[in-house]
Amino acid sequence: MPAAAHRSRAHGLPGRAMNAAPYAPSPHRLTLRINGEAHTVAVEAWVSLLDLLRDRLDLTGTKKGCDQGQCGACTVLVGGRRILSCLQLAVMHEGSDITTVEGLARGDVLHPIQLAFLEHDALQCGYCTPGQLCSAIGLVNEGQARSLDQVRELMSGNICRCGAYAQIARAVADVALGPPPHESERTQQAIVTGTVPA
Repeated sequence: MPAAAHRSRAHGLPGRAMNAAPYAPSPHRLTLRINGEAHTVAVEAWVSLLDLLRDRLDLTGTKKGCDQGQCGACTVLVGGRRILSCLQLAVMHEGSDITTVEGLARGDVLHPIQLAFLEHDALQCGYCTPGQLCSAIGLVNEGQARSLDQVRELMSGNICRCGAYAQIARAVADVALGPPPHESERTQQAIVTGTVPA
């Protein structure tokens, strides 16, 4: 037995010489529709949808926050439903229709949720805003919110480290529920100074 083959067997690689090229998996060919435009890409099986959008397609509006599905900065729409793109493998979305923040406006005409965010000053640093916008559109598409409190709850997966939650909730409520006033159960409860409302 040649010495190289003997050494490779000792390392669990039957019949391969020590100096042989390492195994390289072939990339998967995907066709996706992103912001109304068809894209065909070759990606490895482990590439997240977020990394495909940012690193391969240069759609950097979608942000990488925690990269663990806890902050919502990476939220995009797939078939009109909001998803966390950091938790989704790109190969799972063959043939999908994906919308990122770059695809919300139609030319110079902003989406109603973008207009509401501007009207309510619902952003500060702007890092979370793309995910907030996509999540808000998904919330409207879901049609589950019936009150300002429900808007708050349904947007709770998106963190704003600047603390613009009140403005964000009002902006989303304007689009999801219609023009104000939006009643909140919280405003109807008596708050005693020195206590934390439950």
